[in-house]
Amino acid sequence: MDETSRGQSRLMEPAILPVWLNQRAISNRGYIGLWISMAVIIATFQLGAGGVAGLPLPIVIATIFFANLLLGIVMAMTADIGTEHGISFAVYLRAPFGTVGTHIPSITRGIVAAIWFGIQTYLGALALNGIFSYLTGFDNWVIWYIGFAVLQVINTAMGIRAVERLAKIAAPAIMAISVWMYFTLDGLATASGKDIWSFAGDAEISIVALFVANMAFWSSLAVDIPNITRFLKVEAGTKSFFKRNKNVFLAQFIALPVVQSWIALIGAVSFIAAGDWNPITVIQGQGTGITLVVLLVMVVLAQWSTNTSANLIPAALTFVNAGAPWITYAMGLVLAAIVGTLAMPWLILDHLFTYLGLYGAMLASLGGIMICDYFVIRKRRLNVPELYEEEGQFKYIAGCNPAGLIAWVVGGALAIYAIDLSYFVGFFTAFALYWVLMKAWILPKFKQDELVHTDDEKYLATSINRNWVYLDGQGMVKMDCSSIPAHALSREDL
Repeated sequence: MDETSRGQSRLMEPAILPVWLNQRAISNRGYIGLWISMAVIIATFQLGAGGVAGLPLPIVIATIFFANLLLGIVMAMTADIGTEHGISFAVYLRAPFGTVGTHIPSITRGIVAAIWFGIQTYLGALALNGIFSYLTGFDNWVIWYIGFAVLQVINTAMGIRAVERLAKIAAPAIMAISVWMYFTLDGLATASGKDIWSFAGDAEISIVALFVANMAFWSSLAVDIPNITRFLKVEAGTKSFFKRNKNVFLAQFIALPVVQSWIALIGAVSFIAAGDWNPITVIQGQGTGITLVVLLVMVVLAQWSTNTSANLIPAALTFVNAGAPWITYAMGLVLAAIVGTLAMPWLILDHLFTYLGLYGAMLASLGGIMICDYFVIRKRRLNVPELYEEEGQFKYIAGCNPAGLIAWVVGGALAIYAIDLSYFVGFFTAFALYWVLMKAWILPKFKQDELVHTDDEKYLATSINRNWVYLDGQGMVKMDCSSIPAHALSREDL
């Protein structure tokens, strides 16, 4: 593929090229910081409050913890796509869905991420409005929404290093303020004669429903986590899954379950103390001066640090993948902000659990397909150069792999039908159906070279200390860091 053909290729844009080992900027501490920041979002308060409305608090916290622990297994597996090959979520989906078919599930995920961006930005704007309304008397959340959205887009456009730096600053501040919030709310509950640990609500809610709702909560990042892990520092030259992904494990199996449970606990205590799931509202109603400002600063930091990594980056990359080479990374970020705003997030927030259930069902089936394709069918070997070829092995039928599309639609539909068990129904139905369709129909008709020639040296990257590098005139080639020439196509999202 020469310079002319690259410039016209709908599969090629710098932001969606593989990330080299020497470009992976996120440290173990930085990745943990990202997850601490992402777990501290206001919507998590609602999960805890919704659970304690009908279940004892210890049961609620244990349910949320183990749900996140189980989902961490899915995340750790899909994360390997990024750590091994350095590719993004939408580019990888070209393998199970085709170079055209990828756009259907990936844009669906992109829209979900954009809507979450809108929700988070709205909540942050309310906090900013509260701060400045208290200090100056100026009261207009719309102005703060626009300003906050622009600030987040600019921060994310500065690259993954800027995103990581924000998380490192925000995470400890957020956790410190959250501890203060807990003791403040516990004091309110005690003052009103309520014991948070013996409180029992009378709403009808099952442990299973709460468990599934929490898995649906992070089902989006469980599929597109390669967008972040492709920038994560790794131990190169090892084929051990655990050594290669050791920087993933602390975040997925400790930081996420612990922090998510902690924030849900605060939401639950807020409900017990004041009958309101939102502790921000409760404390804001009683706070004044510096107390109020500190509380609202925590809200802004939490929304900001979550939005950059969990929502803006995934949304932008799916839009870049769909619009390459005409949509750049910066344009994708702006588009994500516009879509998230047009979705009117202030209305969706009132129906959060319905929203979680519907998109969680569709993305659960997508996770089943990804894990089946990557681990079971391809056994982690991936013909990455062909992912960027319009007439290559991933063209399938007019650019679409019907096995992936059928499994995704059927798995998603059954998950919505069995909404109380949506994540499990969607994941395992899509996993099994995709495997059957690939083995019986697609693989006999469409040769997948990594399945015919099971050569680790040819189809693995990080495991053998190599990078997938695009060179004009040569296409995608594999080389070690010291051999990458200066004229290799550079990235725009570092």
